[in-house]
Amino acid sequence: MAYKKLLLSVLVVGAMGALLLARAPEDAKASGEQMVAAARGYLAALSEDQKARTTFGYDDAERLNWHFVPRERKGLPLKDLEGEALVAAKNFIASGLSETGYSQALDVMSLEEVLYLLEGGEREVRRERRDPGKYYISVFGEPAMEGTWGWRVEGHHLSLNYSITDGEVVATTPEFFGANPALVDAGPERKIRVLAAEEDLARQILKLATPEQEKQMWIEKQAPDDLRGGGEAQPPTTKPVGIPVSKLSPDQKKLMQELLSEYLKNMPQDVERDRRRRINEAGLENIYFAWWGSAEPNERHAYRVQGPAFLIEYNNTQNNANHLHTNWRDPAGDFNVPIEKASR
Repeated sequence: MAYKKLLLSVLVVGAMGALLLARAPEDAKASGEQMVAAARGYLAALSEDQKARTTFGYDDAERLNWHFVPRERKGLPLKDLEGEALVAAKNFIASGLSETGYSQALDVMSLEEVLYLLEGGEREVRRERRDPGKYYISVFGEPAMEGTWGWRVEGHHLSLNYSITDGEVVATTPEFFGANPALVDAGPERKIRVLAAEEDLARQILKLATPEQEKQMWIEKQAPDDLRGGGEAQPPTTKPVGIPVSKLSPDQKKLMQELLSEYLKNMPQDVERDRRRRINEAGLENIYFAWWGSAEPNERHAYRVQGPAFLIEYNNTQNNANHLHTNWRDPAGDFNVPIEKASR
């Protein structure tokens, strides 16, 4: 734990029964209102030049231009901020996440410093590529309690996208978290695994499978090289594959509940509550679990959890299965754009 806190300091910034997902607390505060206030505070703390770099029209093509690779981005990076402006930027990012989700975002950012220390080459070149301050904030439209606006925070292995209408959060996808290295091993009591539960819970479901269950859930013994649809404005629309969750054992169902909760708890409580409601209303019997690749740790593997109201994809195949990607997407359409409209 002490080592994890030291790493973060480098930042500039029961059985499921019928499988009903428990609700988030009903007293959850309206995150849309908090985002409006945080966005206004962030913009007010910037210079005119900084404000021009971080703001775009809501219909600007940049709003859909998301990715998770270490590339140059539009927007205003955290490394260009200091003092009041940096504090306001951190508060803005935190407004879009739960405490758990914000901590996870910081963990993801901190791994850029680990890569800077581990990778070879000239120091200046490494720093340009690996910098925990190269996470960019972009605001689309005018943050207000009336009308529609959106925002994004994005950098290597992190992309969080939001749309807000009349003070209500109407879209929170694509949502992407990644980790490289997924395991930082500095010796006994000095190991860090970012996104560990997302890997371990899914593998336990596979490990508990009967031979008949394996035939359904284990799609192929070779894992795909990455997630589908990375950087694409809308999620894949293929039908679910794998085993229906209704055919899992009670122990497996409990693990599935824990796995879904691990993803759900990153968002603010009201967003989490809405996601759980949509999952329940769409029919939990319609959720499918599928696995690709090896069943063993440190070997290439991937999985998918898909239902009518959500799509989770996970992939850990790069760098000897020590480099993982996860995302949560909305089959109805990301970015507050209905999928049927986006496909025209």
